[in-house]
Amino acid sequence: MEYLENRHSFAAVIGDIKDSRKLENRKEAQKRLQKVLDRLNRKYEEDIVSSYLITLGDEFQGLLCSGKNILNMINEIKMEMYPVRLRFGIGFGTITTDIRREMALGADGPGYYRAREAVEVLKEREKKNRPVPADLCLKMEEEDRDKEVLLNTVFDLLYVVEEGWTERQREIIWDMLVYGDGQQNTAARLSISQPTVQKALAAGSYYTYENALKNAAEILGEIQYD
Repeated sequence: MEYLENRHSFAAVIGDIKDSRKLENRKEAQKRLQKVLDRLNRKYEEDIVSSYLITLGDEFQGLLCSGKNILNMINEIKMEMYPVRLRFGIGFGTITTDIRREMALGADGPGYYRAREAVEVLKEREKKNRPVPADLCLKMEEEDRDKEVLLNTVFDLLYVVEEGWTERQREIIWDMLVYGDGQQNTAARLSISQPTVQKALAAGSYYTYENALKNAAEILGEIQYD
């Protein structure tokens, strides 16, 4: 059992399945989620200090050394779990307990408190039926509150864009995000024409969405606390 010494702050992630009790195939969704998390633990091994794992049936958590690839991970979970919907809370801060590499269970400290607070913010917004709900919220240390507000605004806007996609647009846009190798290759993989891809990308505001996602990821990757 490997323990890591806690010397600085981390990015804690807590996520859960929305309305999980209403799912017809809840157990299947949980199994699928576990497979996704296992794959992320392998793919992003260098970013993860405590592996993602399911903690409370429909809830999961993980601990990262930085925010560099956090949006990539979240998007991959969303893509592979769709149409099952999830919410994600990100918290930057210290961890006051020993950190176990093989699992995030049992870790505690401000980083996780903030991630939990972020999830609760999303739940409260859903209860109040706010006109602009979201599936991702971030909480940071006081010194970076301006960045927190800015990034959460970006996350809200990205969610609004996503909610406007048709199923075809979503399929095309997600293919572009995953492979990033151009419209012709996306068209070939999906057995459609390049003009169809171009039309879907334009209607789905893909390039604006992709640029906002990239910029947000860069900001998250630069956040470090000693």
